[in-house]
Amino acid sequence: MECVNTWYGDIDKSLFSRFSEIKLLVLDVDGVFSDGRIYLGNDGEELKAFHTRDGFGMKALKKSGVETAVITGRTSRIVEHRMEHLDVGHIYQGQNDKTAAFNELLKKLNLSTDQVAYVGDDTPDLALIKVAGLGIAVQDAHASVQQQADYITRCHGGYGAVREVCDLIMLSQGQLHLATGASV
Repeated sequence: MECVNTWYGDIDKSLFSRFSEIKLLVLDVDGVFSDGRIYLGNDGEELKAFHTRDGFGMKALKKSGVETAVITGRTSRIVEHRMEHLDVGHIYQGQNDKTAAFNELLKKLNLSTDQVAYVGDDTPDLALIKVAGLGIAVQDAHASVQQQADYITRCHGGYGAVREVCDLIMLSQGQLHLATGASV
């Protein structure tokens, strides 16, 4: 098996070439951008933690010309605020059926499934993991998601998994040099 050596270890060359076809990166939020935990204050205030490395990767990826989107089942002002700050072009919250939002994105951007990478961590993500040109599970994803994924990140959700995917897309497209100067 011929491999490509990356910061994240060796990746099969044929799998790595699929990263080079990506024009749109779609991500779940809870368990991917965050570690999946939700902090609730006494007054019902909801808090989430986001890793700055993931934000840096998203800004650099956008700079390289790849579109970005999130599709999440929950609705949160925190997510809206963070994704707007990262210049995520398409934010779909409260999506019980993630497939409908995914198909809307494909139509809106005139893309085929082969041009899309999807990153998820749990069973609501399975349909998109299976249909995307590149289905990705975070390291600590549910076992059923890992079994269906084309690639499993080395990093855990909320701890650099998004940055890893962004870096691999940019590396495969010869754009990794753009991963400088983005503010998160």
